[in-house]
This record gives sequence, structure tokens and C-alpha cells, in this order.
Amino acid sequence: MNAQKNISDTEIKMHKVLQYTLHEFSTLHTGKASPSMLDSIQVTVQAYGSASSSIKDLATLSTPDARTIQIQPWDKSTLQDIKRAIEKANLGFNPVVDSNIIRINIPELSGDRRKELVKIANSMAEEGRIRIRNIRRETLETLKQAQKEATISEDELKRYEKEIQEKTDENIKTIGENLSHKEKKLSII
Repeated sequence: MNAQKNISDTEIKMHKVLQYTLHEFSTLHTGKASPSMLDSIQVTVQAYGSASSSIKDLATLSTPDARTIQIQPWDKSTLQDIKRAIEKANLGFNPVVDSNIIRINIPELSGDRRKELVKIANSMAEEGRIRIRNIRRETLETLKQAQKEATISEDELKRYEKEIQEKTDENIKTIGENLSHKEKKLSII
């Protein structure tokens, strides 16, 4: 077993979890329009068979102002499919078809909705922290097994444990900082 490769793989896995968590935060809208709010939506286009695509694969997304997302499909026949997918996603948006584009007006967030979004953000952060700790646990188990099999020394095990804990703490701290930033954006009234 190559312990250094295992540590490197662990760092890569933790980084992916961190990026996923930060991406999840970006899907929570704070009252300001952003095309990333639609990233999670998959569109099944009837004209193309039953394959699903993301909206950004089918259209140009823009924000002409702070409260509007504008979607301009490259193929006009996909207009209704995109509208249906947005409605089906149940994000609280009401897409309006206006000739060859779809407009989504982002409603002002109520106090209750802001509190709900803060809870969702906290849940996303906790999920990210748990995943990072699970990666740490799995890696430590692998290293302890390697130490039992005498492929690494006890000193190396301690050094690797310390290195993994530092990476874990660093990633969890980053999630916490981003959560605080998101909570502040959601709390602004």
C-alpha cells in the first residue's frame, strides 16, 4: 500500500466534497437572480427522445436585472419542455413564456422563507462535514490496517493521522465560513 497516494486521494475526495457543498450553497437563492439557481434542473426534451439535459445545455441564461432570469433556448421547440421542467422542480418559480424566451421573476424573500433557507443551508453544511469526516475515518482505518500489516511504521501512521486531521479541519472550517457568509446574505432584509 502506498500511504502517500492514499493521503493524496483523501485530499482529492475532500476537495470534491467541499466543492459539491459550496455548489449546493449557490443553489439557495438569496433574493437576487442567478443562473446557477437553475443548475439542478434536468429537462426532458420530447423532440430529442427521452434524454435529460441541463438547462444550460439547451439555452442561454442571463440576468437582465437583479430580480429576473432570462432563458433563451437555442431550439425554440424546447421552450415548453424547459418551462415544464422549471415548474416541476418546485423551486417556487413561475416561468413565463414571452415569444422566444422564458422569464422568471424572482420573488422577494419573506422572513419565514429566509429562516427556512438558513435551515436548508445548515443542513447542506452538516452533510458536507459528515462526508468529510467519513472520508477521514475511512482513510485512517486503511492506514491503521497498513500499520498492522507493517507496511508503514507507527511514526508514519501518527504523521499521516495528523496530516489528515489538518486537511479535515481545513475543509470543515471552509464549509463553516461559507455557511456564515450564506446565512448573512439570507438574513439581510
